[in-house]
Amino acid sequence: MLLFEDPVFSSRMLTLLTLTFHVIFATLGVGLPLMIMIAQWVGIKKNDLHYIMMARRWARGFVVLVAVGVVTGTAIGLQLALLWPNFMELAGHVIALPLFMEVFAFFFEAIFLGIYLYTWDRFENQRKHLLLLVPVAVGATMSAFFITTVNGFMNAPAGFNIVDGQMTGVSPIEAMFNVATPTKVAHVISTAFMTAAFVLAAIAAYRLIRGSNHVYHKKALHMTMKLGLIFAVATAIIGDFSGKYLAEHQPEKLAAAEWHFETEEEAPLILWGILDDDQEVRYGIEIPYALSILAHNDPTAEVIGLNEYPEEEHPPMFVHYLFDIMITIGMWMIVLSLAYWFAMRRGWNFVKKNWFRWLIVLGGPLSMLAIQAGWWMTEFGRQPWILRGVMTVQEAATQSNYVGHMFFVFAGLYLILGIGVAVVLRKVFKNHPVEEELAEQGGDQS
Repeated sequence: MLLFEDPVFSSRMLTLLTLTFHVIFATLGVGLPLMIMIAQWVGIKKNDLHYIMMARRWARGFVVLVAVGVVTGTAIGLQLALLWPNFMELAGHVIALPLFMEVFAFFFEAIFLGIYLYTWDRFENQRKHLLLLVPVAVGATMSAFFITTVNGFMNAPAGFNIVDGQMTGVSPIEAMFNVATPTKVAHVISTAFMTAAFVLAAIAAYRLIRGSNHVYHKKALHMTMKLGLIFAVATAIIGDFSGKYLAEHQPEKLAAAEWHFETEEEAPLILWGILDDDQEVRYGIEIPYALSILAHNDPTAEVIGLNEYPEEEHPPMFVHYLFDIMITIGMWMIVLSLAYWFAMRRGWNFVKKNWFRWLIVLGGPLSMLAIQAGWWMTEFGRQPWILRGVMTVQEAATQSNYVGHMFFVFAGLYLILGIGVAVVLRKVFKNHPVEEELAEQGGDQS
């Protein structure tokens, strides 16, 4: 079995497993604090207990997700050292600063989160309590910023010289603020906000489908769908900048994602399809000039193809499907949330039908799937490099024969954690239904 025979493949699969599981909690961990802060701010501004209760309940779920995120984040740090020792030996002192700052940002967030939760009902002026949430949201966002700069560095190495196989003249600040950082950080943060909004909207829509016609869920759905629309549009705009970054700095990744094999002008964009053995695309949707526009804002511009690179440096061709999944879901969520917003403005009742609410429920996991597809495309699209142009994955990996066994150990751990999170969250919210909490606070039950 390849998982046990090849330590490089085993290391890749174990890292993939850990990152895939961690991204769920990291994404919600970055996105939820802003949602909580907005809900509490709206509640204070409108003097509406329903929004205050949203913040209170979402904060409880957020704590559970943060706890699991710490476990999976620790596993990533451990695996960096154990599975990729040659990479850490070469670049560890370069990425040490952002890794340390990411931990610092998390502690900053965690301290104020604890104070925020402990001081519910201890402030007569709710605005003072809301201020405690600002460092939580800032800490979560900065945590995402620092860890994403590491990924940016791996895609666009900067801030060092290579002398006799060693990094010299290291500038950690220059390494952090590499050319990939602006678009990567902006994309990661905006998609986290978008996904958090749509996940919360999916929960509210599900509660309405299940027969709870409480105004709390209607307000939660309305607010999160509007926020989801805002951040989905922002993500699409930032995604356009990301495409232009790839065209200039990682053209081989863009070419693989678009199955663009020959350098040409007026390049079309291909969606979906099947690639045959002769590198011919069948059943694809071809949009004329679109790739040239995506890459250079010019329908006649030349776009570099994979023919410019040796075959051993070509990313795997399946990244095309990851790109398509990400783009298709992103566009669908814009259409869905725009339809909801417009219909609510016009007073059309189809958005209150269960079939439409089921589409919103589906939007939650679809948004998370788009996040996963985006990260997979980013990582697989960099292959065969772990540090682009400097070190390959093959050179960076451990040669231990036990990594395959550890894959199953960690898979079992993540299975237990996943089930545990679902059980705990269900118990927390089932034992404390919103109707009871509102009654305790003297809120409206309608």
